[in-house]
Amino acid sequence: MPSHEECIPLRRFFITREPIKRNMRKTKLFFVGTFILMWGGTVVHAQSWRNGRAYTLDKQYASYPCVNLLDSTSVTVEPTGQGSFAVCRAVRVQTTAGALQQRVLKYDYDPLTAAATFKRVTIYHADGTKTPVDVSKTCDYAAPARAIYWGARQIMLELGALKPGDIVDYEIDKKGFTYALLADQPQEGDDSRFIPPMRGQFYDIVPFWATEPTLRKVYRVSLPSEKEIQFQFYQGDCASSMRYEDGRKVYTFGKDEIMPFRREPNMVDFYDAAPKLMMSTTPDWKEKSRWFYGVNEDYGSFTPIPEAQKKVDELIRGKKTEMEKIAVLTHWVADNIRYAGISMGKGEGFTLHNLKMDYTDRCGVCKDIAGTLISFLRMAGFEAFPAMTMAGSRVETIPADHFNHCVAVVKLSNGTLMPLDPTWVPFCRELWSSAEQQQNYLPGTPEGTDLCLTPISDPENHYVRIKAQNTLDEKGTLKGSFTIEAEGQSDSNIRRIFTTGFQSEWAHSMERQLLNVSPKAQLLSVDYGREPKEYQKAPIRITFHYAIPEYALKGEQGELVFKPFVLNNLYTQVLSYLRIDTSLEKRDYGFKDGCSRLVKMEENLKLPAGYKWQGKEKQDQMDGTGAGFTGSLKQNGNRLQLKTSLRLKKRVYEAADWDSFRKAVNTAKGYGEYMVVKK
Repeated sequence: MPSHEECIPLRRFFITREPIKRNMRKTKLFFVGTFILMWGGTVVHAQSWRNGRAYTLDKQYASYPCVNLLDSTSVTVEPTGQGSFAVCRAVRVQTTAGALQQRVLKYDYDPLTAAATFKRVTIYHADGTKTPVDVSKTCDYAAPARAIYWGARQIMLELGALKPGDIVDYEIDKKGFTYALLADQPQEGDDSRFIPPMRGQFYDIVPFWATEPTLRKVYRVSLPSEKEIQFQFYQGDCASSMRYEDGRKVYTFGKDEIMPFRREPNMVDFYDAAPKLMMSTTPDWKEKSRWFYGVNEDYGSFTPIPEAQKKVDELIRGKKTEMEKIAVLTHWVADNIRYAGISMGKGEGFTLHNLKMDYTDRCGVCKDIAGTLISFLRMAGFEAFPAMTMAGSRVETIPADHFNHCVAVVKLSNGTLMPLDPTWVPFCRELWSSAEQQQNYLPGTPEGTDLCLTPISDPENHYVRIKAQNTLDEKGTLKGSFTIEAEGQSDSNIRRIFTTGFQSEWAHSMERQLLNVSPKAQLLSVDYGREPKEYQKAPIRITFHYAIPEYALKGEQGELVFKPFVLNNLYTQVLSYLRIDTSLEKRDYGFKDGCSRLVKMEENLKLPAGYKWQGKEKQDQMDGTGAGFTGSLKQNGNRLQLKTSLRLKKRVYEAADWDSFRKAVNTAKGYGEYMVVKK
């Protein structure tokens, strides 16, 4: 375990001005000699805050509840890849709110693969006195409830009452890594669980962002001299150094004056925008791919069983093309193997549970559902493999283990690998959810595969079309019908009531759509089209017939005021772009929508005799990297005719896409503003 002195990684360094910058090449380091490190032309002393007197900060920090004086991590890596971490923090309490925040220290860890303890805790008071805290009183609890339970724990230590000016100085000893492999319940004193699954390899992902101002952040890693490491700093830069110490390679990274990261609404995943350091001793993704293939083959994750073979034969009987077979197998697994958010038994982390367990239990986490599909595909004569991915975030070029999800890939007759995700596509017409487009994945194959990226799905693959024929009378009553059609992710959004709800709820759900438009809406009839539960047969198509008294408000001079029906709060669960704040003029970071999408609205409204629209005819057309829009609104005789088409081109957008996206969406919204017609 690193000593306390090793938590002061910069004490003996000289000075250099060589930062690691964003988008630099991955670098395998073969440095000889000692590098030197500087910040602002002064030698860095990691514990310079402990000077025996009251500590003062610049005025720029005065409004923050707490300030991190030091955030230092020192890691010693063994030949097995196991890491021993010394995590040192010094936090200054600024306000009463900050005192409440810091009165209980907390640290999360996973007992299957890591252990963590408070080594020391001291409170330094503004008057120069100090209070040591008894670390033997540390509590170890199950971590607070999360969406998915995985057995995480949390060490907690109560500090008691704090005052503004107090400095909490503490050190945590930690060993282990993030993921488990073939792990039974850990035994006391058994350190084998701390060795990474890919034995001998070390990786880490180090956030260089902060929720409170951080005066100094340092990360130091010591490795056996024979290990080579590659690293890259993303979304920013930091100072770096390397030297040899006692026959080991020691790398140090540091940055001063880190201010809280400013978030933007609907921005990309935090780790895709905030500064971070990534490192790995794994040479490339192909080696990781071959390893992932091997551990699952050795474990027997996809060994066939007779009862499953019988089901596969039944499902593919009469299917002639490879896509027909792939589709029927994918949909059966997606619809019949339930997601159970808890790992069970031997075979954890990167190892998929075997088919016998998954098929018998008909449940599992993502890797088990994917494993069932892989087994099914192999029993049907296909080559299929597991693949690691990162749902919701980007996988960087450094081959670290930044994955949180498992999918399947199948090799088509033309030799290409097609990703399949049975976890995300139950009752969905897609085989790979386009809510995961522009997502990296790494297949585990015998020859090794590089990191892959799912393509952008054309907006036309996820169209939603609403077409209405309405009549408005002089009392303001609206009567008519509309038809909604959808495909892809839009289809899944609309069809969910039919595939997951009770049939007795269908009519109420349809009525609720109209009530979202007006509380006085009356649903007269609804045509569900083809059997809506049979999602594979055809895209969803529903027709409504309705009457809405007082849909239009009547003015004192006989004018009628209303919104276009098709743009008035109808099926908003499909229109995820409406939940993006388009008031922002500029963005610094990329942003996300639910899916690429084509939204087409059309309404033909018959007005009372002699009524004229008091507005001006509208005609718009625009296109850009993020989105495009065409629209028209005009009166033709006694009819108002509205047509809009909004093309949202991606799921994950760059900041440069914001201008076209914002203009297109805001223009589309403008067609839904109130209209006035008058005789």
